[in-house]
Amino acid sequence: MRILIVTDAWEPQVNGVVRTLQATIGELRAAGHDVGVISPDLFRSTPCPSYPEIRLAFAGRRAVGRRIRAFAPQAIHISTEGPLGLAARRWCLRNGFPFTTAYHTRFPEYVAARLPISPAFVWRFIRWFHRPARHIMVATRSLARELADQGLGQTMMWERGVDHALFRPDRAPHPAYAGLARPIQLYVGRVAVEKNIGAFLDCDRPGTKVIVGDGPALAQFKARHPDVLFVGKLGGEMLAAAYSGADIFVFPSRTDTFGLVVIEALSCGTPVAAYPVPGPGDIVREGAGALDEDLGRAIDAALTCDRDDAAALGARYSWPNCTAQFVKALTFLPTEPTVDAAAAVPRLA
Repeated sequence: MRILIVTDAWEPQVNGVVRTLQATIGELRAAGHDVGVISPDLFRSTPCPSYPEIRLAFAGRRAVGRRIRAFAPQAIHISTEGPLGLAARRWCLRNGFPFTTAYHTRFPEYVAARLPISPAFVWRFIRWFHRPARHIMVATRSLARELADQGLGQTMMWERGVDHALFRPDRAPHPAYAGLARPIQLYVGRVAVEKNIGAFLDCDRPGTKVIVGDGPALAQFKARHPDVLFVGKLGGEMLAAAYSGADIFVFPSRTDTFGLVVIEALSCGTPVAAYPVPGPGDIVREGAGALDEDLGRAIDAALTCDRDDAAALGARYSWPNCTAQFVKALTFLPTEPTVDAAAAVPRLA
C-alpha cells in the first residue's frame, strides 16, 4: 500500500508523537508498504510561539497538493492539526479523497494550560477538523469515549509500542544515580508548564527527584528546586538506564493522550505513579503502579509495587502491534476490538 503521512510534528523534535510516527513508519516499510511523509522540513517554516521546537510550515493547499499528487497515495493519514494538516485536509475534501486523522494531544486542556482560552472554544475547532475523517486514531479507550461525547464516534485504536530490546529491566542504573539518596523518583519528558511537573517537584517525599528532558521551563525549575537532579535530554541506552535505575517513574501530566514514557518505564520494570486521568488511567494496573488524585499518595503506593509486575505490563506493548492497528484503521472497516498483542503487521501479497 502507498501510504502518505502528513505531520506538523517531525524531526528534530523529540516527543511521543514524533517517536510514534518514526517507529510506525519503520514497521510499515519493513512490512513492504511504500510510505511518504509531508513534514515541515520540506517547506519554509517559523518556530511555534512558546514551543520553538515545533516548526510551523508556510505551505498552503496547492503546495501540499502538488506533493500529494506526486506521491500518488492509496491512503492519506493526517497526523496533526497544524498548518500542514489543515492544508492536506483542504486538499482531500476538495478532491474527494478519504483520509484518517489522529488525536495525539488533548488540545483543549493543553491550550488552557498555556493561554486564557476556554476549552469549549478549542473543542469547536477539534470537532470541525476531525469530523470529515473516515477514522480518528486514538491511543486509549477513554479518549475514544471523550471524542464520542463530542460527536466524533468514528474512532479506532492506535496504541503505542516499546523497543523491548532497548527498554528492559536488566540494564545497569544510569551513572548519575551513583550516591543519590533513595528512593529515586524519575520524570522523563518535556520540561514545560503543560506537563504539570511542578506538582511532582512540590511533593515532599524522601529520596531524590530526577528530571530527564529539556524545555522552556527548565531554568525556572532549576532555580526553584536546587535539590533536584536535572540531567538534560537522554536517548538510547542512557535513557533506558535512567528508567531501569529509578525506583519509581512519576508522570504528573493531566493533558497527555497516552504517555509513551509510561510504557517505556514499565518495560524497564519501574512502577509508575500518576493521576487517574486518560493516558495513565488506561495503562497502569494494580501492582504495576498507582493512581491517585493526591500525587504524593500515588508515589508512596508505587514504591510498594512489584517491579516484575511492571515489566510484565510493559511487555504487552509492541510496535508491530501498534502498526497493525494503524494499517487496520486505513482499511475503513467497521470498528472492531483492539488487535491482539501478538498480531504482526499485515504484509503485502
